[in-house]
Amino acid sequence: MHANGPNASSPRSTAAADYQTIPRPIAVVRKPWAAGSTTGLHHHIRAQLLYATAGLMSASAEDGAWVVPEGHALWIPACLPHATATHGPVALCTAYLDQGAVATFPETCRVIAVSPLLSAALVALAEEPVLYAEDSRGGHLAALVLDEIARAPATPLTLPLPRDPRLRRVCLGIIEDPALEDDLDAWADRAGASRRTLTRGFRAETGLSFGDWRARARVIRALALTAEGRPPRAVAAAVGYRSAQALRLTVARVLGPAGARQTLV
Repeated sequence: MHANGPNASSPRSTAAADYQTIPRPIAVVRKPWAAGSTTGLHHHIRAQLLYATAGLMSASAEDGAWVVPEGHALWIPACLPHATATHGPVALCTAYLDQGAVATFPETCRVIAVSPLLSAALVALAEEPVLYAEDSRGGHLAALVLDEIARAPATPLTLPLPRDPRLRRVCLGIIEDPALEDDLDAWADRAGASRRTLTRGFRAETGLSFGDWRARARVIRALALTAEGRPPRAVAAAVGYRSAQALRLTVARVLGPAGARQTLV
């Protein structure tokens, strides 16, 4: 069934293409994703909110990488090429938003914390007819979803990627093998840049120091490995820590104690 099809009693489509041009500000669809699913690089005409009601997924684009654990959502602006992957089974609740309704929203991806109210509103809107009357419960839920997305706090579950090719080479090397113990001088040699250039470049282009960027990269990989069922000690070793406790301390520093409790055992 197409989302704008006439038969309202048919099962709701789970195809993203069916939700890009419907004459409503928001369309929501729920569907499960199997472990290890990937999308490849793609984009949508509408902006998108990827909400993980259960499980953990990751996404990447030209300017960054993100991890989206349970209770969080990834805001993706319209027409931005991105790729997604699941780490373990994931239950998704995806909202597609008309550009006119989100004109003042961020123009870059961000991971947001999903409030209980936003979660309930998204799930409820997914049960309403796709072509809900805008003065009905569906319309009120859509307005509530927009309000809650706009006020949702961003989280540090994002890994900004610099445009400078030397810095980007360093970042991609760390992402490929976060357990590497090379210090800043070694990475500067690899990149063909001075330590000073690397230090200033990381601050200017990512807003993070080299050390903080690498710690965040390790935490993001650790979250994905944990979601795939790896034991804590193996996860720690895979991202460059000698013990699970050392990794937990870094997670707490990057995400805060509350975020660490929610995302990593």
